[in-house]
Amino acid sequence: MFDRKISRRSFLSVSAMTAGALALDWRRISAYAAKMEPKAKYPVVIIGAGLGGLCCGAYLARAGFPVTILEQHNIPGGYATAFDRAGGKFTFEVSLHGTSIHNNATSRCLSELGVLERLKLVALPEVYRLKSPGLDISVPQKDPNAYINRLSRHFPHEEKGIRSFVEEMIGVSEEVNKLSEKKGKFIKILFPLQYSKMWDIRKKTLAQMLGEHVTDPAAQNALSALWGYFGLPPEKLSAFYYANATGGYLKNGSYYIEQRSQALSNALADVIEEAGGTLHYETAAEEIEIKDGSVAGVRTAQGKRIPARTVVSNAGALTTFKTMLPSGVVPPDYLKKLEGYKPSISSFIVWLGLNRDLRGKIPGSSTHVASGRGPGADYQSCIKGEVDRGGFSVSVYDNIFKGYSEPGTSTLMLL
Repeated sequence: MFDRKISRRSFLSVSAMTAGALALDWRRISAYAAKMEPKAKYPVVIIGAGLGGLCCGAYLARAGFPVTILEQHNIPGGYATAFDRAGGKFTFEVSLHGTSIHNNATSRCLSELGVLERLKLVALPEVYRLKSPGLDISVPQKDPNAYINRLSRHFPHEEKGIRSFVEEMIGVSEEVNKLSEKKGKFIKILFPLQYSKMWDIRKKTLAQMLGEHVTDPAAQNALSALWGYFGLPPEKLSAFYYANATGGYLKNGSYYIEQRSQALSNALADVIEEAGGTLHYETAAEEIEIKDGSVAGVRTAQGKRIPARTVVSNAGALTTFKTMLPSGVVPPDYLKKLEGYKPSISSFIVWLGLNRDLRGKIPGSSTHVASGRGPGADYQSCIKGEVDRGGFSVSVYDNIFKGYSEPGTSTLMLL
């Protein structure tokens, strides 16, 4: 976010920001925003209509700020979109397998924005199903104890560690939710006591956290089966990231947005427009204009200039800071820091429309298939582009609810 005078402290990339985190940030600045009158003098341009940009735009528009969102696609949503093939016979989900929009910061954020009640959430048959050599287990909805018992039957010698690890993940997610309910406010000196689980794993990798509970490599692999969603193997992955998300899924369950995740994006866009905001599709932002050290506006690829006092960019950090902003504006040490980051791995996705009905004929809606070589080896295959050697997942959307696909057909995603 670029607001008024630019300095080292005023840079905030909102790219890929979750709705829950955005809600916390908005609450911190809401008191400041309330003093900015008249709001009409503080136009905001948001680059990108992904979920971060849409949530940010909805909060700002509902607070009375003039909001303009620029999106190069012809629909809102980013990864939360859908597309048609075969003349509309198949409508494919771009990315969503399941979401934990329930009893957490994200659900409260969407409720505050008046979006949650516009969505129909359908519970998945299970959180996920895991298949690997010698292991086939379904992780039940909202029943961590049943999951612990099922996994312990395969690894009876690790039952105590499996239980303590799962309970630790759930405890972390509960602390994150508690902090959210307090609107992100805490007393620094008391944080290690009030949020001891978060504090304990703040610098640990997932592998380190696992090693404190379970020693059997096969059991560790089963407990870290969702590492692919985070793009790093356990020895490189933040324990906090994994524990917070996975603990939330195990406790609160996994849901799908009927009909597709596009419904969430459309609802957010509707809220923005109802509050007086504007969305421009098929409009790419090309340059963030700076005048006298302050943001002045955004110029589009079509040459149109849109005035702004504040700009929020959902473009990639390197694109935002090296391409969109004028040379010499961004502090050199910050650019150097950005250039030191490594690109994350990509997803390789195949969308399949089948001419037969699979509903109820094979188990599970979201199955993760592990190669059996371990996350480290699978990660290296990802880096090398060895798609055929690593693990993958299969989403059978028709098992989530009847009518997902046209009669006599099925919709699958291979990731």
